[in-house]
Amino acid sequence: MGYQAAWDVQLEVHEEVMAGREDVLLFVEHDPVLTLGANFHEENLLFSREQYRDMGVNVIRTDRGGDVTYHGPGQLVIYPIFNVANHGKDLHKWMRDLEETMILACASFGIEAHRKPDVNTGAWVGNNKIAAIGVKVRKWVNLHGIALNIDPDMRAFQLINPCGIVTHGVTSLRKELGNPPEVPDVKAKVEAAFRTVFP
Repeated sequence: MGYQAAWDVQLEVHEEVMAGREDVLLFVEHDPVLTLGANFHEENLLFSREQYRDMGVNVIRTDRGGDVTYHGPGQLVIYPIFNVANHGKDLHKWMRDLEETMILACASFGIEAHRKPDVNTGAWVGNNKIAAIGVKVRKWVNLHGIALNIDPDMRAFQLINPCGIVTHGVTSLRKELGNPPEVPDVKAKVEAAFRTVFP
């Protein structure tokens, strides 16, 4: 699904959760897109917007936290439209809990992921990020979320400084495992991790 169409779905569900609907976990793979967060710095785009357009990559400004990130096929994007007030009402805890879901999901595939608080939010394998996190909590209900790299075109990350980071790299389940798991299996493992962290 295109990024803007998925954002519209998020906004609809956000209104419903604010009105009392239970938490909703959305999964999607996006068409190639670069999204710019609230902390975006222009120097982290390595090409002009016209050049990105010629490459078939949209550039969209969003209201999530963080800098620039890439979304595309082979990457599972996870949008937890959750009422954070029901999960501790603590934004720092919320971010750590989202990291924990990715650490658990990676562990279910035999990958030891960890946090790197001195560098950036997310889940890391060694010095390479496997899952990027950028959210916006509005009236205590979350928007945006997590991008977990299953088997994306890793060359796309060379088009930007991912999350504004130039000192560390990016990895994927394929790079870590040799053969990537199927998307439905990854979704099931991620859902199980969310049920563990947010019972």
